[in-house]
Amino acid sequence: MAEHPHALLVRKGYDAFQRGDMDTLRGMMTGDCKHHVPGSHPLSGDFKGIDSIIDGYYRRLASETDGSFRVELLDVFVDGRGHAMSTHHFTADRGDKHIDEKGGIVFRIVGDKITDLDECVEDIDKGNAFWS
Repeated sequence: MAEHPHALLVRKGYDAFQRGDMDTLRGMMTGDCKHHVPGSHPLSGDFKGIDSIIDGYYRRLASETDGSFRVELLDVFVDGRGHAMSTHHFTADRGDKHIDEKGGIVFRIVGDKITDLDECVEDIDKGNAFWS
């Protein structure tokens, strides 16, 4: 049985992110896409618009961790009505700090484009301490 197109889209996005292929990610999102990041640290909040997401968040994840940020996709679930949910494992080093956590993202998809990403983390306090 073939995998649902929304699951394939999410897998493609994780692959592009891990390779640092921001052009592919740009092509997968609507121009007014939003990425919501939990917590109360400098990288948390709402990133509105594709440039804000790519340059204000994704590139900053790499720069703040000297390129050590890694994410491994674990699972993708879909509802067939424009929602997909991923679970992943991520690690990063920042100065003398290390993070090794699980998280996930709830995606809203219209047609073949991502319109909204709601990120969830395993331990908000641990994330706040790492990114602060």
